[in-house]
Amino acid sequence: MTGAPQDGCALECRGVTYRLPSGATLLSRLNLKVAQGETLVLLGRSGSGKTTTLKLINRLLEPNEGEIFVSGRSTTDWDPIQLRRGIGYVIQDAGLFPHWSVERNVALVPRLERWPEDRIRGRVKEMLELVGLPPAEFAMRRPSELSGGQRQRVGVARALAADPPILLMDEPFGALDPVSRTELQREFRALASRLGKSIVFVTHDVREAIFLGSRIALLAEGRLIGEYAPDEFLRSTEPEARAFAASYHLEREEEKMR
Repeated sequence: MTGAPQDGCALECRGVTYRLPSGATLLSRLNLKVAQGETLVLLGRSGSGKTTTLKLINRLLEPNEGEIFVSGRSTTDWDPIQLRRGIGYVIQDAGLFPHWSVERNVALVPRLERWPEDRIRGRVKEMLELVGLPPAEFAMRRPSELSGGQRQRVGVARALAADPPILLMDEPFGALDPVSRTELQREFRALASRLGKSIVFVTHDVREAIFLGSRIALLAEGRLIGEYAPDEFLRSTEPEARAFAASYHLEREEEKMR
């Protein structure tokens, strides 16, 4: 995959609509841009269209209307396999191959891309060190021998292994316990700042959205409600944004009472 286009826009959705064969609309006329190096958080309730958007970007689904551009090219102009190999994808509970070692999981895309074996070994070592998993200790373990937080770290390492310019992250920390989730959120924010990737991060957790996002795109019932800087989101008068803000403030008050 080539680098970001000259206008600094790594990813763009133009009037994207997706309907099920039954006719139900899951996403309607989505217009959205992701700048080079920013983390755009897609925030919304279940069924708002967040995961559908990621699948459309990755061509796991095809839009009924509109176009999606990745690195300045319509996704329909990309070979689907090459497009997916050039986009890192992290899902909840990592989605690792259970019978493969950590090393083999992380090496997946570089091997598919036919990198030389010495380069692959070096990249796996580099990625495991990057996410805080010493290769000597973790490279030969199976996913079943890891904690939930460790599996998510491996998932991030695998997504980064081929150095894609874009990462798609679908509630990657949602299944973790609160302590592990907070730790990984902090580590991920620092990592995102260092690497300068363009990231689309899906969550329904408003605190996570505010902590991790360069911008927040709020979705409801398949429509884009608004886009906000994190500090603007809590001041929005839009009803759906106010509902999320109320849950955020309630959670903060409950924490003070503990």
